[in-house]
Amino acid sequence: MVVESSSDTKYPTDTIAYLVVREGNQWRDVFRLTPGHVTTIGRAPTNRIVVRDEVCSRNHCEVFRSGSKWTLRDLGSRNGTLVDGMPSVGDRELEEGQLIRIGLCDLGFTFDLSRPLPDVDEMPQQYEGESEVDSGYELVFDNPAQEAEPAIIHRASETRFHADSPPEATDRDSSSRELAQLYRLALEMGAAQDSQSLAKVVLDGLFDGTCADIGAILLLPEGATADPQPGEFLVVAYKSKGDQPYQKVSDHLSESVLSSREAVLARDVADDSRLASRDSLGQIHAKSVICAPLRIEEAIHGVIHLYSTNPDNPLDPDDLEFTLAVADQLALAFENLKQRESLADGLARAQDENLVLRRQLDMEHELIGDHATMVQLRENILRIAPTDATVLVRGESGTGKELVSRAIHGSSERHGGPFICMNCAALSESLLESELFGHEKGSFTGATMRKLGKFEQADGGSLFLDEVGEMSLPIQAKFLRVLEGHPFERVGGAESIHVNVRVVAATNRDLEEAVREGVFRKDLYFRLHVVDLTVPSLRDHLSDVPLLANYFLERIVRRTGRPVKGVSPEALDVLMNHEWPGNIRQLQNAIERAVILSPGELVEAGDIQLSTLGGSPRRQMPPSESVDTPEVSLEVVEKQHILSTLSRTSWNKSRAAQILGIERSTLDRKLKRYKISRPPSDPAEAIDGE
Repeated sequence: MVVESSSDTKYPTDTIAYLVVREGNQWRDVFRLTPGHVTTIGRAPTNRIVVRDEVCSRNHCEVFRSGSKWTLRDLGSRNGTLVDGMPSVGDRELEEGQLIRIGLCDLGFTFDLSRPLPDVDEMPQQYEGESEVDSGYELVFDNPAQEAEPAIIHRASETRFHADSPPEATDRDSSSRELAQLYRLALEMGAAQDSQSLAKVVLDGLFDGTCADIGAILLLPEGATADPQPGEFLVVAYKSKGDQPYQKVSDHLSESVLSSREAVLARDVADDSRLASRDSLGQIHAKSVICAPLRIEEAIHGVIHLYSTNPDNPLDPDDLEFTLAVADQLALAFENLKQRESLADGLARAQDENLVLRRQLDMEHELIGDHATMVQLRENILRIAPTDATVLVRGESGTGKELVSRAIHGSSERHGGPFICMNCAALSESLLESELFGHEKGSFTGATMRKLGKFEQADGGSLFLDEVGEMSLPIQAKFLRVLEGHPFERVGGAESIHVNVRVVAATNRDLEEAVREGVFRKDLYFRLHVVDLTVPSLRDHLSDVPLLANYFLERIVRRTGRPVKGVSPEALDVLMNHEWPGNIRQLQNAIERAVILSPGELVEAGDIQLSTLGGSPRRQMPPSESVDTPEVSLEVVEKQHILSTLSRTSWNKSRAAQILGIERSTLDRKLKRYKISRPPSDPAEAIDGE
């Protein structure tokens, strides 16, 4: 026996029919109509086909097989059911290609999925925009407050696990169990160290929380397009309770998920050859399938596929919601893992770069010079560095006191720890205290967060304090307590903080004079004056100027790429005959300026531009000029000059050192070497060392 449709196409009476749901301009979801089973349509979640439209009644209509005919029956709906634009009253026989409208939802009835269903342009006028009011029906909308929003059976864009309100009393037991599963799964996901282990954890959790027996997680590769296609996804994890191989879900379902960003539940996939071939799941005999997107904001980064091959235990709407909740967690977990891996890679790169920079700093900050004073300085550093003692580095501005401090740190057992620098003259008293000891959030205006001070930052390493003589007396008192091993508190805090820091202090100020004037604590002076290092001025080792000039030139050429190969002898004469009030820093700047301005391969005398601030070219005696010089040694001349200067200053050693152009400590060493002592008749006016 055959059935004749209105299109003159004949179908066997046992042919299975289908209802295809239209969304927008596309026919999407397919529902198989089986003889002997009633397919209910409505807004209630108990219906086989759920229509999310308030125009639709909770139990709107049903489709069933009556004899050899497929019949549509309206169930007393509020707004009626239309077939090809006409109201359906009572039982209505359905024919091939007819269109059923319920509210704003269209369903196409067909025996053959290969036959195209009408496009929107081919529909009757009423389907293009006429409202049901024009056909004599007044739309009646249900009050959403009267009934709870129905759960989604076949589609889900969000789950009840994300809802603000608690579940209904009848659902609390199952919801509590599912929430507990989600919580345990979230903890296990957080412990995963890589994408593979994370995907495995999620599949295990999904198999425990649903009736799936086959599952897979697919991700887009790096650099995928913003509008991905189903074929771009790659399988990163797969699990099966049996020995069945994995097959990707059909492009039809995948495209539906990608376009709607909703999770999809499809049933009875393998029972019919036509739908099975369309969904390419026949080989694994899937009775139901879930496809859920991995969403991050507006983008989709992957999908979860779950299959059930057991006809007695198919995937259901609860499984769909649980899977979507897991998918949302998994998407965030993948994103966090990617960021964590990126941070780890960035940290590793930063550590490598830091090591390279440290090596470069070691090379660039070597103490250059062959003069006896520089040789002695390097030897002193090697003796001092391993002792962990506090060091006071003296010297004029520009002599390289920070480089000496770095050399002390680099040669010590703390070389693997931090080296923190701070200029005490650059900040006000309140800011200096905050920088040294840190502050708590809200301790003063602008303190928007907790800040660690330099002492905490240098824990386990060295702290270099430049211009230590510029500290105010209150800060000196607190600084002294830390030097003596006492704990300190951050500004605005009460927590006692202990640190293990080696302090290297530097100054170009006469601390002895500052102690005498009462602006520097005497006890702090003695605490800093454990080891005293004096960095010689460039005037004291002028023979190193050519060596330093070429060293700076090579380094500047590497950085700038200038085609300069050296310094001419005439230029070196200019450099050697300058007093260098700015010391090595001035020399470095002069070489850099000359390299930049030099038009040739050599720095010439005309390229050297020297400031006369605080100094002048050294006066050279004309060769023809003769001077009667007594035949005495340089040592005797120096000794006499020191005695004369001390006599003029009434043995004020600090003033005498300034006139002589040397540090006070250098003067003390020379007095000791020449065995010069103050005449007993002179009053004691200056402090002599310790």
